[in-house]
Amino acid sequence: MTATIANRPRTFVTWLWEWAKSILVALVVWFLLRTFLVEAFRIPSGSMENTLLIGDFLFVNKALYGAEVPLIHTRLPAVREPRRNDILVFDSVEEEGLKVVKRLIGLPGDTLSMENGELYRNKRRVDEPYAVHADPTRSEEAIQRAKMRDWQIAHFVGRDSAGYQPDLQNWGPIVVPPDSFFMMGDNRDSSYDGRYWGFLPRVNVRGRPLVVYFSYDATSWRALPFLTAVRWGRIFTRPR
Repeated sequence: MTATIANRPRTFVTWLWEWAKSILVALVVWFLLRTFLVEAFRIPSGSMENTLLIGDFLFVNKALYGAEVPLIHTRLPAVREPRRNDILVFDSVEEEGLKVVKRLIGLPGDTLSMENGELYRNKRRVDEPYAVHADPTRSEEAIQRAKMRDWQIAHFVGRDSAGYQPDLQNWGPIVVPPDSFFMMGDNRDSSYDGRYWGFLPRVNVRGRPLVVYFSYDATSWRALPFLTAVRWGRIFTRPR
């Protein structure tokens, strides 16, 4: 004779435990993905126009340059090191907790300068099709120029250090120190970048924009803004 046991109905506690396990697994997977692989990022300013626009939402590849392990502050091995013209997401050197996105202009050892808005690297003019010059004659106030000189003078390799007076469109030549990068926004005349705050330490680099997964123009007041304000043509594009 074969004994049979009727299936007992699931109790509320069993049902609740199964849901809790599913949620816990999902949270662990999300945490691992966000920590070591991909993180979402929103563009809040126009400093990278027209490459990145206000209202662009990005997925950032954190594994490419070596993701940081929480608590112990150790980096995983990088797939590769940052290269010239890479767009980087990084921790601000001035404000804790703030993430910034700019383009990598100079690597360690590069000699950089700008003459009338034209960028020179290692004494050669750099072709920059991504750069926007909306106000090429713009100059900074004296107090800001003095701050620029304060940090640049230690890295200045020109002839007249005593008379060196850098400005937004004219500065250098300066040399990028070891384990550092020089970053600039593509919207050159409206970008608070390395010209103001100096070099970016390698350790501050967090990742590279992978894809624009959503884009929304908040200034659009046309009918049905939830449809018309979406920049459909930018979705799933790769910033370069």
